[in-house]
Amino acid sequence: MEISAQELLRQLRIAIASFPDHRTGKNTRYVIEDVVLAAFSVFFTQCPSFLSYQRVMQEVSGRNNARSLFTVETIPSDTHIRELLDRIKPSLVFPVFQWCFAQLIEQDGLKDFKSKLGYLIALDGTQYASSEKIHCDDCLRKTDKKTGKITYYHTAVTPVIAKQGSEHVLSLIPEFITPQDGSRKQDCEINASKRLLLSHKEQALKDMEVTYLGDDLYAHEPFCRELLTRGNFILVCKPDSHKTVYEWINGITKEKIEDRFDGKTHQIYTYKYTEEVPLRDGKDALLVNFVEVTVTERKTGKQLYHNAFVTNHPLTDKTLPTIVDCGRARWKIENENNNTLKTAGYHLEHNFGHGKKYLASLLATMNILAFLFHTMLEFMNKKYQLLRKIIGARKQFFHHIKILLIYHPYTNFDHLIDFMLEGLKKPYPIEDLHYPL
Repeated sequence: MEISAQELLRQLRIAIASFPDHRTGKNTRYVIEDVVLAAFSVFFTQCPSFLSYQRVMQEVSGRNNARSLFTVETIPSDTHIRELLDRIKPSLVFPVFQWCFAQLIEQDGLKDFKSKLGYLIALDGTQYASSEKIHCDDCLRKTDKKTGKITYYHTAVTPVIAKQGSEHVLSLIPEFITPQDGSRKQDCEINASKRLLLSHKEQALKDMEVTYLGDDLYAHEPFCRELLTRGNFILVCKPDSHKTVYEWINGITKEKIEDRFDGKTHQIYTYKYTEEVPLRDGKDALLVNFVEVTVTERKTGKQLYHNAFVTNHPLTDKTLPTIVDCGRARWKIENENNNTLKTAGYHLEHNFGHGKKYLASLLATMNILAFLFHTMLEFMNKKYQLLRKIIGARKQFFHHIKILLIYHPYTNFDHLIDFMLEGLKKPYPIEDLHYPL
């Protein structure tokens, strides 16, 4: 069974039906569904100016793609969008993430993300807004010790399911790092990740074999014990922050050398490892397994990679390559998720609107959801797959879409994709080019 953009948007509309309307009096020109879908259209098309283009198209031709593609009957102003969305909690969008995840399970689409250690869930925090002037109730803040200048910012933990060797990640529900009710301390990435673990317990993930991946920040005992109640872990372990571990492994590590050929060059993997190392000082310290890996080019001796991990997975000559490869997949949350959201068209750090309450985090949630929708289509829509394969680079793909949506209205997303596929079959003389009706 395939999935379409129309079906994905239908699920978003179902979620929107539960959104509260805090307006009073006669200020109800735009319905909430139009406001939310108008905002989402900007992220889905990767075009910050999408709505302004559609307003012009409506004036010129009496039609526009906001209506035909996103069912926005009346395009609201940017001010109306920001004011209405500011009081809507991001959690009201989370059921759409859950529906997408359930569809992947039901239609056996999740198998493409499964590794030899089950499903790898990478955790990492990323900043998506920063200002020295604009701030809201949910802002974090940091003060420059020299100047006393305050910077206000927003950060979220953006978990993904990753797989070594795959260029795709599957975005899960984000957890926002915000001041918590009843707490005097500023929220942090670890506390937000703990809340994520609780939410994973309640979702379909509870019945799956899971290994959590994280950087050195996550490799401390209280959080590792939390991880063990949900699954397994492979976490980066640096000497500066884990002196006890490195003191214990001195002189007791075993070594394994492996020669790998990647199709172009031979690479030498040198593993140093040992088991049951205390993660901290103390008789009741959590015991972990430690592996350090160095990758060099066989011909030149040039070092290509070096890192170390702690894990609860058993370490043997046979399991070492798998554990290290899975541990290295942690970088995909930065390269394939956070960096993609920031630099590959989704404009996560762009100031779409800050608001006084939830606006910044709600817009970030919809941005991540748009990324998830495109991932779903790439796995579960054959025409979309073909189009992405023909065009290639993600930026080029969305550049084509943005240009087409500026100049011509389409009846729905299938119409848009069919038009693009037909146009890419062969070059047409300009006099024979038929525009969509």
